Amino acid sequence: MNVSISPGRVMVNGPLGELSQQIPQRIVVEQADGELLVKRPTERGEDRALHGLTRSLVANMVEGVTKGFEKRLQIQGVGYRAALRGQALELNVGYSHPVVMQPPDGITFEVPTPTEITVKGIDKQRVGQVAAEVRKVRPPEPYKGKGIRYEGEHVARKVGKRA
Repeated sequence: MNVSISPGRVMVNGPLGELSQQIPQRIVVEQADGELLVKRPTERGEDRALHGLTRSLVANMVEGVTKGFEKRLQIQGVGYRAALRGQALELNVGYSHPVVMQPPDGITFEVPTPTEITVKGIDKQRVGQVAAEVRKVRPPEPYKGKGIRYEGEHVARKVGKRA
């Protein structure tokens, strides 16, 4: 894995790809003994917040280019299913037509079973954003629990009408 640091920018190269991130000018990122050190100029609240943010962003870039990120989604509902059409994800979730989603650059879809979707990529923010867009096609509803949900997501159920 290669890390190149220039003023205001950090670039990370790894086996899965390359990511770069703009960082605040006040925060200093140094490379020493195979470790990346993030330093802040003062102990003021604003600098402390930017320090933590920068540290997390750099750590996520390093993890992304070495291991990658994935978000898993589950589909619940009778007749609801997903399939891959080439690179695109095709969702049949109760509409009169299938919903086809093209993956953006750096993102891949996998459908291990017709009721499971895996969104994979090296950029944590993009993986989460694309997973949220897939979920938005049919979010889980509270009465029957049908829809697309994150793996392990709890959906608060409501009681329906009473006779």
